[in-house]
Formats: sequence, C-alpha cells, structure tokens
Amino acid sequence: MLDLSFHNISKQFPNGVHGLRNVSFTAPGGKFTSLIGPSGSGKSTLLRIAAGLTSVTHGSVRLGQEAIDRSERAGNHITLVFQDGTLFPHMNVLDNVAFGLRSAGVGKVSARTRAAAALDMVGLPGFGTRPCHQLSGGEQQRVQLARALALEPSVVLLDEPLSNLDVRLRRQLREEICALQRRLRLTIAYVTHDESEAMAISDWIGIMNEGRLLQQGTPRDVYDHPMSKFVAGFMGDAMIFHIAVSENGPLRLGDLPVPSVESLYRAGDRVAVMVRPEAWAIHAVGTRVGLSGRIRRCSYLGHGIECEIETMLGDLLVTDRHFVTRYEVGAPVVLSLKPKGATVISSEHADGQAQTQGAGLTRGGFLAT
Repeated sequence: MLDLSFHNISKQFPNGVHGLRNVSFTAPGGKFTSLIGPSGSGKSTLLRIAAGLTSVTHGSVRLGQEAIDRSERAGNHITLVFQDGTLFPHMNVLDNVAFGLRSAGVGKVSARTRAAAALDMVGLPGFGTRPCHQLSGGEQQRVQLARALALEPSVVLLDEPLSNLDVRLRRQLREEICALQRRLRLTIAYVTHDESEAMAISDWIGIMNEGRLLQQGTPRDVYDHPMSKFVAGFMGDAMIFHIAVSENGPLRLGDLPVPSVESLYRAGDRVAVMVRPEAWAIHAVGTRVGLSGRIRRCSYLGHGIECEIETMLGDLLVTDRHFVTRYEVGAPVVLSLKPKGATVISSEHADGQAQTQGAGLTRGGFLAT
C-alpha cells in the first residue's frame, strides 16, 4: 500500500487561470482520503493530474517513491471514476467492465473473468448480460466502479461519483464503497463538496479553496482545530469572536469565561475564537451563572434541537442532541461553554506579529466581532 503524494503542484491553464497553486498533499496508502472545497477550488484538477489526464505546470506526483506525472505508467496504477462517467450503450454490463482490460491487452477470456469478479465485488453478480439502459442510477455507478476495480489499480480516484443520486441511495453507496475500501485495503482519493459526507467516510481530509490546500488532517482535527476562518466555516457552522486578551483573569466572551485557552496568550494579544453550535450548553434561568439570552427560534430536527438565541454577543446558533426541556420563542435562558468548546484559530501579538493567518469565513456560519 503506497502513499499517493503531490509535491508543490501548480497548474496554469492556457487562458492564464491558475487552477492549482503550490499544492502539497498526501493520500495515505490503504486509507480513504477526501478532498473537499467549493466549486472551482482545484479538487478535480488534482485528481486529473494524478490520473495522467492533465499535465502540471510545476511540481511532481509520486506513488510511493516513484514519480508518475507525465507518465503512461500512471494508467497502470491509478484509475479515475468521473462524476458523469458514461457506459457504452451498445455493450452489455460485462463488456463495459471488461473494456478497459481488453484495451490494456488482456485476453478476452481473462478479461471477462476479471470483469465478472469485479461485478461480484460491487454487489452485481449475475448482471453481466444486462443492457446498460436497464440499470438504475445506483447500478450504473456500481458498474463504473467495477470497471475501475477490474484493472486492479493501486489507487482509485473518485470525482464526485455519487453527486447525481438521491440522498438515501448516495448514503447507501458511499457505505458500500467504504466497506469495499476496507476489505480490499485500497488507497482511495474521493472528491466531494459535502463536508458532512467527507467527515462520515474519511480517514484523512484535505480542504481546498482557490487552488490552494488550506489544511489536511483527520476529520476530527480539521473540524475541532481549523487553521483558518475559511476552514472553520466550510467544515460546519461556526461562530468567530475577535477578543482582546486582558491582563487579569481568563479570556472572556462578554461575561462568559472561555475554558482551556487563557494560559496560551499574553495581555494585549488579539485572538479569533471559534465556537461550534454544539459547544454551547443551554440552561434554565436561575440554575447556573452564564451568558443570558432569549430564544428567537427553536426547531426540532429529530436528532436534537437547533435554536437561535439573542445575546449580548449577537444572535448565536445552538444545537443540542440531548435536550430535555422544550424551549418556547421568547423564553429566557442561560448559556455556558462546554469544556474544550472554544478553539483559537488565529492570534496576533500586541506587537502586531500574526501567529496564524486567517481567511474569510464562508458558508452559513456566524461571524461575531
């Protein structure tokens, strides 16, 4: 199991657009890696470079220690499943799966045997003789995956292969792909714009924007400890507070102490603190000291509640999966922060030296100053 690694990859297209800017990233061998980011961030371009379909302007791609960019050998190691990949309508399912093998010079009998085995892997035994037009959307995606697996690649690249499916089928197929990856110990690089999907299926995540890799790490790392405001907002709803560190006492949001971070900074520093909606705890008035607020909106989501609460810090989004009390609009409440509920994502010393470079907050997160 070899790592797929990108080293200082830049790509400038003939029209002058920079698709990638000095990207270094590693998809660990035998793991499920997701690349996420908004449309146009460079995710698909990176996969196409790995597959040998797009040349690089600068940098190199390696499989283990072997350079594979600009090499026909990449096709023997890596297969790419496109978002809108098409099956050949004049061929049955088995011949579609065997097509890549036959093109690679594999004999007809061997190619059909390997194609049938690949169909078994993706849960389509006995489908070989079916015409492609009789397949459902999910079955067509399975056939495309079988066509890739039949080549026995070291790495499988998946470019938003489930984006055209409904939510339930998408969830089912992604779980099947994950199970297949674990069983075969495949190295998979998966492109998606859905951060929730990436969190659910990935061992490793890279977040991209405007051709740059902003952060990579485990799902927990990038969610709990984003390195920029953009990553904080893209990985889920986030509230960002800009706070000046005082000389005495802990870091505070209004009257509320911020746990676990005050010892890291000195008086006069300015820090940007991220708080996720689930980091707040809601209490009835009089049960504890905290940040006073009033319910503006409260929605039941099945797995918990989501409330918008008016406070001196602004309107805060709060989620609670273990709620007991039902809150009515206008009801007064008290908020506290759970242990490790706040994360500093950037700071600047009093002398003006920045510690972490922050980008602009995106998505539907809240920004408080």
